[in-house]
Amino acid sequence: MGHATSQAEAGHQTAKPLSLLVGAVGVAYGDIGTSPLYTIKEVFVGGYGVQAGHDAVLGILSLIFWSLVWVVSFKYMALVLRADNDGEGGIMALTALARRASARFPKLQATMIVFGLFGAALFYGDSMITPAISVLSAIEGMELAFDGLDHWVVPIALIVLVALFLIQRHGTARIGVMFGPIMVLWFVTLGALGIFGIARQPEVLHAVNPVWAVRFFIDHPGIGVAVLGAVVLALTGAEALYADMGHFGRKPISRAWFGLVLPALMLNYFGQGALVIQDPEAVRNPFYLLAPSWALLPLIGLSTLATIIASQAVISGAFSMTLQAIQLGYIPRMYIQHTSSDAQGQIYIGAVNWALMVGVILLVLGFESSGALASAYGVAVTGTMLCTTILVASVMLLAWKWSPWIAVPILAGCLFVDGMFFAANVPKIFQGGAFPFLAGIALFILMTTWKRGKQLLVDRIDEGGLPLPIFISSIRVQPPHRVQGTAVFLTARPDAVPHALLHNLLHNQVLHEQVVLLTVVYEDAPRVPASQRFEVEAYGEGFFRVILHFGFIDEPDVPAALKLCHLPDLDFSPMRTTYFLSRETVVSTKLKGMARWREGLFAFMLKNANGNLRFFKLPYNRVIELGTQVEM
Repeated sequence: MGHATSQAEAGHQTAKPLSLLVGAVGVAYGDIGTSPLYTIKEVFVGGYGVQAGHDAVLGILSLIFWSLVWVVSFKYMALVLRADNDGEGGIMALTALARRASARFPKLQATMIVFGLFGAALFYGDSMITPAISVLSAIEGMELAFDGLDHWVVPIALIVLVALFLIQRHGTARIGVMFGPIMVLWFVTLGALGIFGIARQPEVLHAVNPVWAVRFFIDHPGIGVAVLGAVVLALTGAEALYADMGHFGRKPISRAWFGLVLPALMLNYFGQGALVIQDPEAVRNPFYLLAPSWALLPLIGLSTLATIIASQAVISGAFSMTLQAIQLGYIPRMYIQHTSSDAQGQIYIGAVNWALMVGVILLVLGFESSGALASAYGVAVTGTMLCTTILVASVMLLAWKWSPWIAVPILAGCLFVDGMFFAANVPKIFQGGAFPFLAGIALFILMTTWKRGKQLLVDRIDEGGLPLPIFISSIRVQPPHRVQGTAVFLTARPDAVPHALLHNLLHNQVLHEQVVLLTVVYEDAPRVPASQRFEVEAYGEGFFRVILHFGFIDEPDVPAALKLCHLPDLDFSPMRTTYFLSRETVVSTKLKGMARWREGLFAFMLKNANGNLRFFKLPYNRVIELGTQVEM
């Protein structure tokens, strides 16, 4: 698969390899790096009925080892990370890629979009559970260090989590430089603890042989598949590797995985397994009991820092994915605050931040322990992983044009493994896992309703629209009074007269000297270079059509973009330019469209959506809004 070097990749090439490597460790691997805190414990005390015996421990370790090798090392590193959209990753970027690849097959394209949206919706559920389970599992180490502190775990976890969400609006650029070194120390500590445990029971290394995984299924025919619901906890965060590719590039993420993260994780899991073989009672918290008593308190502190960093990475990922979804038209526009003038992608979205905080608080109060939360964890993660595999399949076969003889067996293997993990987690929906699953379904309904509603809204407006050539011909016959300046009318349809223009002409009886019909188009690519930013077409009589092109992670600054239009007939100087916006109010009717309840939902979303004024960074004192009612 050959493709030109993207802008993102070019930026990565200019950065120092070591700084990119450390940065990737700090951001991309926070989630998967904190999984040892609870994975082994959940397998044996999570109600699966697995006894902590020699063969069972080796079987579980073998399952964890080969799951990490197949899912992360092979599927994500070798396949998914190659599906970059101009250097950007994440399920929304992948959806745009799959949509483009399947453009010749409308039904397949619609199916790919559905999988992409559902995977994105489930990612939000994961974004709520990860901070809750990670911080709780770290704080629970205090129960081992101090007697009688059980009832303080939840309050302390809530204080840490609320503080984390409160600092989001200040941005993570300043504290982000600390993330990498802390996480490097974390993984070195994981590896050291693992070696300490393995040294006491070296035979645990036999678990590298996949025969132990097969024997586990033979010895536990009733619970073999079910226990995959706990094994998958070792894989949580794999999706974050792909989502963070745009910040660091594929090579630093791959090198960090094979050079540090994977060895540290496996040493730690094997070390915990050695401890459990030696002392089956240690299953109550094998991670912390693996450490010498003198190291317990420092380890609790380091674990808390690591889980905060893991939570930060997931929250930032939710912000980034929301921005992509807004630009691609699946989520209503929200106010987006850029928290860094230097680092691209450092953004803050208040509505998402507070919604996640409420969800996290409810999860901590509802489940009260990492063990109970583990019963809810996995549904959202495996659902997103399954959707990612399906989307990559369309890209491999249609965009990369891989031979079916090669692609189909590989994809069948990935789908089988992902399907097994998802099937193992389905029962969790009825054991506490309904929260992230229902949240995902609700968000999926919201996204599809918004997308469909916006399309219907444009179609309804078009039905009563006046073609632009006819309008220009009419003003040649009866010229209205023209006033100085440039009027910019934002419209989704550049070939029709905007309602705001007709209302202005009807009520004020004037037209500006220059009238610009402005349409903003979002491409499937993450960025659009300045040289390809705009198209301009002159209609005569002072009318122009301007189309601005933005990528799905570009900052849509309309006034700044219009300054690039160096045409003698167009003057976009701030004091001569007035922006006219149309604000539609939807009225639900019996016309053919969506179900009445979805029309009502869309009307509510449209009413509360952030307007074009703030989203496109229009000057407040140069904007006029004109309202209209639209029946749906």
